[in-house]
Amino acid sequence: MTILTAKAEVPRRMQPRRSGVLRKIWEHRADYAYVLPAIAVMLIVIAYPIYYTIELSFFNTPPGLQLRDKIFVGFDNYTSILKSPVFWTVTSNTLIWTLGSTMIAFVLGFGCALALHRDFAGRAILRAVLIIPWVISAVAASYIWKWIYHSDFGIIGAVLVGLGLSDRPPNFIDSVSTVLPSLIVVNIWREFPFAMIMMMAGLQTVPDQLLRAAKVDGANAWQRFWHVTFPHLRNVSTVTILLLAVANFNSFIIPWIMTGGGPSNASHIWITHIYELAFGRQRWGVASAYSVLLFLILMSLGYFYVRALSGNDQKGGSE
Repeated sequence: MTILTAKAEVPRRMQPRRSGVLRKIWEHRADYAYVLPAIAVMLIVIAYPIYYTIELSFFNTPPGLQLRDKIFVGFDNYTSILKSPVFWTVTSNTLIWTLGSTMIAFVLGFGCALALHRDFAGRAILRAVLIIPWVISAVAASYIWKWIYHSDFGIIGAVLVGLGLSDRPPNFIDSVSTVLPSLIVVNIWREFPFAMIMMMAGLQTVPDQLLRAAKVDGANAWQRFWHVTFPHLRNVSTVTILLLAVANFNSFIIPWIMTGGGPSNASHIWITHIYELAFGRQRWGVASAYSVLLFLILMSLGYFYVRALSGNDQKGGSE
């Protein structure tokens, strides 16, 4: 029996010691086997395109040249981007587009959520009406607003001329000075229902007991909002703003369909400029360099988004 026990213990002693991470992976090897097909699909459709884009950003691809004949140029694509005046114009447009659309849509959605949080007749109907812009296809909305803004046949111009407020219909999307604000208005119209829904969900988590207690203590409506309601909405507000910012930074449909980046690059943002460089001018290397920079920015926003979600989970666990 002693000899058999010793023989049984030999293989266990001969097994190499694994680190903590490797040991956990080995213990859950059956679980990883189930998700292996999904991981393989992610590597094919996500990891490889990211790798190939990063690789292509270090090559020059003149128009008419096959991708297999690309020329290695190192960081020249990145330096040429930073030296280009178009880059700073597009970056400025992107910042104005992202910040303006995000903050105004959030404030408008938050205000609508506060208004709809109260009980009044027709509240359900008003909720359904306000959600309509969000459920409409972005392509359809872009074409609708393109006709609304039309300088000759647009509804807004016709109303202004009919009321005598203007001698001629204004050029909303044909003017360098007004095209970007006009597109931001359309984007806000589409996105504020999302912020409204998120904030309405957050308002459901505010304890009524605290609001009643604050009212009994003599707090007015503003004090109850600032000291009771708003602290409970801080995390959902952060998540909503980050989601809107990521969506706006990566937005493509509205600017491209309505203006195509014009006039004179006045409405070009990063994603539309990348599309034009890649598929319009066939400058794949420069477009890939732009994409890498955009990827890094979105990853940084994603980091803060994960931090916000982790904060929510930790807070929920502590409660």
